[in-house]
Amino acid sequence: MDEHKTPLLSNDQSSSSSSSSSVVASSLKWVLKVVMSVIFVTWVVFLLIYPGTLGDQLVTKWKAIFSKTLYGLTGSLFVIFNGPILLISVLASLYLIISGEEKVFTKKKISKFPRLRLWTFPVLVDGPFGVVSAAEFLGILVFFVFFLWAIYAYALRNLSLVEKFHVLPDEKSVFLLEVTGMRFGMVGLLGMVFLFLPISRGSVLLRLIDIPFEHATRYHVWLGHTIMAFFTLHGLCYVVGWTIQGQLLTKLLEWQANGIANLPGVITLVVGLLMWVTSLHTVRKLYFELFFYTHQLYIVFVVFLALHVGEFLFSIVSGGIFLFILDRFLRFCQSRRTVDVISAKSLPCGTLQLVLSKPPNMRYNALSFIFLQVRELSWLQWHPFSVSSSPLDGDHHVTVLIKVLGGWTAKLRDQLSNLYEAENQDQLISPQSYPKITTCVEGPYGHESPYHLGYENLILVAGGIGITPFFAILSDILHRKRDGKPCLPSKVLVVWAIKNSDELSLLSAIDIPSICPSFSKKLNLEIHIYVTRQSEPLLEDGMVHKVVHPSVKPKQTNGCPMSVIVGTGDNIWSGLYLVVSTIGFIAMITLLDIFYINKYNITTWWSRGLLFLVCMVASVLIFGGLVVFFWHRWGHKTSQVEAKGNKKVALNVEEPHNPSAAELKGLEIEEEDVQSYTTMRYGTRPDFREIFESLNGKWGSVDVGVIVCGPAALQATVAKEIRSHSICRSANHPLFHFNSHSFDL
Repeated sequence: MDEHKTPLLSNDQSSSSSSSSSVVASSLKWVLKVVMSVIFVTWVVFLLIYPGTLGDQLVTKWKAIFSKTLYGLTGSLFVIFNGPILLISVLASLYLIISGEEKVFTKKKISKFPRLRLWTFPVLVDGPFGVVSAAEFLGILVFFVFFLWAIYAYALRNLSLVEKFHVLPDEKSVFLLEVTGMRFGMVGLLGMVFLFLPISRGSVLLRLIDIPFEHATRYHVWLGHTIMAFFTLHGLCYVVGWTIQGQLLTKLLEWQANGIANLPGVITLVVGLLMWVTSLHTVRKLYFELFFYTHQLYIVFVVFLALHVGEFLFSIVSGGIFLFILDRFLRFCQSRRTVDVISAKSLPCGTLQLVLSKPPNMRYNALSFIFLQVRELSWLQWHPFSVSSSPLDGDHHVTVLIKVLGGWTAKLRDQLSNLYEAENQDQLISPQSYPKITTCVEGPYGHESPYHLGYENLILVAGGIGITPFFAILSDILHRKRDGKPCLPSKVLVVWAIKNSDELSLLSAIDIPSICPSFSKKLNLEIHIYVTRQSEPLLEDGMVHKVVHPSVKPKQTNGCPMSVIVGTGDNIWSGLYLVVSTIGFIAMITLLDIFYINKYNITTWWSRGLLFLVCMVASVLIFGGLVVFFWHRWGHKTSQVEAKGNKKVALNVEEPHNPSAAELKGLEIEEEDVQSYTTMRYGTRPDFREIFESLNGKWGSVDVGVIVCGPAALQATVAKEIRSHSICRSANHPLFHFNSHSFDL
C-alpha cells in the first residue's frame, strides 16, 4: 500500500486480527498482480515475435515437445496461445474474490504535482478513434507496430520460401499471391485472439482492469475493422491467384478433407463482409436494426471458420471465443426471467421512467447500465440504458430513464399511454385485452469499483439525457455523506447542457434535500444548467421540476425480481463458473481424443475443427450450466432469507408516489435550497476553458475527476480543454482526469 495514503475513515475498535488479515489480503493481491502482469507481458511478447523467424523456431520446438503427448499439435497451440489468457482469467477471479465487495477509499496528501493517470489523460480528441487516453494510445501504437512488423516479417519469409522450393518464374507470381494470402489470414487470426475479449459484458478481465463494457466495445470495433481488412486481403489474394490459373470456380467450391477447406472459408468471408459493412458508423446510426440482426451472424462466422481452418489453427483463437461463450450463456440464463415493473411514468419532457424490481443481494455501482427487452415490442431487441438510481436508494428496485428517440422507445411510450388509459377504465377492460409490459433485463454492468468516489473533486458534464447516470452518482455520494460511509468527494460541479427548458423536469428524478437534508454542510455542490436554444426563461421554468405526472403500475404476470446470475455479480460463483467450465472443456477434449479421434484415426481437418467447437459449447452448457443451476438456487434462498429478515419491506413501498398537499408545501421550502446551488444560463453553451480556469483559484493543485456523459462532440470538446489545460498548467493548477460514459452500440 502507498505510505502516503491514510484511511478516510478509521476504526479505533478494529482488532489486530482484522489488521493482519488485511495485510495478508493486500499481500496476496500484490502477488497476484505481479504474477498476472508477468504472464500477460510474456504472452504479448510471444505474440509480437511470432511472425518472425525467432517466433517460428520457438513454436516449432514447443510443438515438438507437445507432439508426444495426448493432445498433439492442437494442444500445443492451444496452450501457448490461449493458456495465458485463461490462466489470467482464473487468477483475476481469485483477485476479485480477495478484494471483496467494499472498496477502501484513501485520502491523499496534497502534492505539488498531482499524478498523471494513463487511463484518464486524453491524448487524442479528434479523428477516427474519438477521445483516446494515454493508455489506449499506447495500445493502439503496439497493435499498429505489430501489424506492420508482421507484414514485414512474413514478406521476408515468403521470399525465402521462393528460394527454398525453387519456384519457376512462370509460377512465381501465383505462388507469392497464395503465400501472401495465407500470411494475411494468419495476421487476421492473431488479431482474433483479442477480438471477443472486449464484448464479454461480464468479463472478469474487464472487471480486473476496471473498464466497463460500453467503453471496451470500441476496442472490438477497432479490432474488427483491422481484422476484416486482413481477411479481405487474404481472400482477394487467393481469388486473383486462382483467376490467373483459370480455376476460380473450382477452387471456390472445394471442400478438402485434409487441409484448408475453401468453401467454408468463402462463406466465412462473405458473412464477415456483411457484418463489417453494416457495422460502419453511418449504417449503424441510420439502420441500427439492420446492424443488430446481421451481427447475429457471428455464430455462422465462427462455425464456418472452424470448418475452414480445422482444429489446429482454430485453437489459436479459441481462448477468447471460449470466454465469450461463457459470458453469452450466463447472459442467456439471466435474460430468460421476466422482471416486475414496479411503476412506470412519463415526465413532462416526454422521458419515460421505469422502476424495475431487483433482489436485495444484487450488487452494482453508480454509473452502471442495463440491457432492457420489452417483449410486447420485440423479442429480439435489447437496448442499453443507464441506471439513474443509486445502490443505496433501496434494496428492491432499480430505476432507468428512457428518452424517446426512435421507433422502439416511441412504441414503449405508446404502451405506457395504453396502460394509463386502461387503469382509468379497469372495470371495462377484460383481462385478456389489458395492456401489458413484459420486461427482461441483462446486467447491471459498469465499473468494478466506484470511479466517482476516488476523487475529492468531481466535475460531471452531461448533455441532455446524459444527466441520467449522474443522478445515481449524486444520490450515492449524498447517501454516503449522510450515513458516514467512505466517500472522498467534497466538491461536485455539475455542468448540464440542454436544448429546451422542458428537459428540466428530469430533475424530478432525484430529491436531493430528502436524501441528505443538511447536504450543504457535507458537500459543496454546484449545478450549472445551460439552455442552448432559448434566450430567456419561460414563466413555468421555475416550477417544472415540481410537476408530478401520475404513474402506472403494470399488472404482473408471473414476474419476479432481476436475476442475480450476472458476470458482475457474486465473485465466488462467477469464478467457480469459469473454473468448472474450463476444466470441463479440457476433460471433454481429452475424452474425445482418447475414445474417438485417436481410436478411429480421425484426420479430416474440418470435422475435427467442428468437434473442437462443439466441445467448447458443450462444456459451457453442461459443466457451466450445473454451476448456474446451483447459483440460481443459492440466489433464490438468499433472497428468501433476506425477505424474512425484513418482512416490512414491500415492493410498493419503494414505488414513486404522488406527493400530498403537505408534501407539496414542503417542496416550496426545498426549492429555495435547490435554487441556491443551481445556476441557469439561457442562449449559450458551456465554455469549458472558462469553467476549468475558474476552478484554479477555488480548488488549487489537486486531482479532479471529470466524467462526461453525452454525444461524441461534447466528449471531444471537454477532452480537448482538459488536454490543453494539463499541458499548459502551472504548479498550482488542478490536474483533470477524463472519463467518458456513453453508449454507441
